[in-house]
Amino acid sequence: MGRLTVLALRAVLVLLLAGSVFVQTVMVPLLAIDMKGLDPDYAYLRTPILVIAVLGVVTAQVVLVCVWRLLTMVRRGTVFSHAAFRYVDVITGAFVAAALLVFALGTVLAPGEAVAPGVVLLLGGVALGILGVALIVLVLRTLLAQAVARDVEATAMQAELDEVI
Repeated sequence: MGRLTVLALRAVLVLLLAGSVFVQTVMVPLLAIDMKGLDPDYAYLRTPILVIAVLGVVTAQVVLVCVWRLLTMVRRGTVFSHAAFRYVDVITGAFVAAALLVFALGTVLAPGEAVAPGVVLLLGGVALGILGVALIVLVLRTLLAQAVARDVEATAMQAELDEVI
């Protein structure tokens, strides 16, 4: 991967991470203030929605940090190693956690008439889509495992060839 590509990806990651910190420190407290004015019938929604929002941002931050680490490994040429699996596994777990959080949000909003039923259905679809991304990352992990195995095999063959020569 070229130096310019790595710099561009890092710039995007920094902007996304800064945006997520802004959401955590500014937008979530503003949401909490706005939710104080909720109809008393829906006041019970305030805490679960805020907790889900904060945890959702945390899952995004975890993914961003792991992608940064994998990008560093790509730049160093060490991505085809067993150390990369740890980051890929954490990314998969973060996507599953995010899907569960979206599903939990739909579950919290489903009873009563706080939101239209279509919104709850839409949240279920979003949760399913996020699980789909987790499955794609899982498939890519399998490809990484195959690449690491081939790299180990090629290194062993090179060592044997060096002994023969």
